[in-house]
Amino acid sequence: MRYLIPIALVAAAAGVWLHHAAAQTGPAAQPQPGATEPVFTPLTTPWAFPDRDAVNAGTVTIITAPAGGAKSVFAADMARVLDEKDKLRILPVLGKGPVQNVIDVLYLKSIDMGLVATDVPEFYKIQYGSNITERLRYIMKLYNDEIHIIAPTEIKTVFDLEGKRIEAPKDVGLYSAKAIFSRLKINVTYDSTHLNDDTGALQEVVDGRADAWIVGTAKVMPIARNLKNENRRLHLVSIPYDQRLQDLYLPSEFTSDDYPNLIAPGEKIDTVAAGILLVAFNWPENTDRYQRVARFVDALFSRIDEFSKPPRHPKWKEASVSAVVPGWQRFKAAQDWIDRWRAQHVDAVNQTSLAAFKDFMARQGRTNLSLEELERLYAQFLDWNRRAKN
Repeated sequence: MRYLIPIALVAAAAGVWLHHAAAQTGPAAQPQPGATEPVFTPLTTPWAFPDRDAVNAGTVTIITAPAGGAKSVFAADMARVLDEKDKLRILPVLGKGPVQNVIDVLYLKSIDMGLVATDVPEFYKIQYGSNITERLRYIMKLYNDEIHIIAPTEIKTVFDLEGKRIEAPKDVGLYSAKAIFSRLKINVTYDSTHLNDDTGALQEVVDGRADAWIVGTAKVMPIARNLKNENRRLHLVSIPYDQRLQDLYLPSEFTSDDYPNLIAPGEKIDTVAAGILLVAFNWPENTDRYQRVARFVDALFSRIDEFSKPPRHPKWKEASVSAVVPGWQRFKAAQDWIDRWRAQHVDAVNQTSLAAFKDFMARQGRTNLSLEELERLYAQFLDWNRRAKN
């Protein structure tokens, strides 16, 4: 956990300068001076049709995943918060999930953005021999998808799946399964019968015809939590935070409160999580499609704090505008927005905080870190601090 240890060390020493660091927890909208609560306004004025060209110019689409999961809810939240008459309109599109979303963003003429997991590029390299990050750009990290493995209780950890038959639906779990098993050098057999049916794939494990079911989705997943397991034959399998996974996944865990049907009371199960990114095609700056996405980015980043409040999805608390994602390049309009925000807000106090961070890391023997690594760790610490406050 080479990134988590420095962050934890810094958190322990943060009492000296935490109030400085808290001032730059990432770009966020600030309340206007003298702002008041909105007042009730009766609908007494007739409405008029908007201008057709203006409506089309301000509309963007986001492809997500089947209805009910966090991905579709996140896009719906963005539409609810950011829609502004004919100036900006977000159209959420129900898609298949992270693997198909890549194809849809690349090739469907009507799709501007999509939700893609951070381990999907590795899947495309393994399965297609293609580097999709050359043509896609990420806008921001939205939240974490925890990797769920359900199997009989005799399978204790992911390493016990050597030689087993795996159910991994294409747009829910196959991409994570391929990346994890490849990195850990675990040989499994993938059943292709239910590649497009996550519940049908799980039933294979319930009926004893397959050894494990693996999916990546936000906890708590209704399909897993509602699984009848009276005889306690099945459980959630541990995925240790192996060094070979640490540049692609974050450590996470499940508790008996999350899945009382799959975890004994009071116990916890280690797992890993992949980040879910909002991505767009790498449009040239002088195109209409680029400008549409750029207007959306400005609205999203300017109002990002609104998404961490009820009634928005609780996973919004994991969102990060400033998170640096290894292996990805940021959409230029998003990076430009962040650069402008930093130029406006990085004052002498904030510079002192960053200097204190660098000095602390040096005193901990971390003198071999590059400036880029120091800044990335510092951004991770600030994101951690923001989530802790929430």
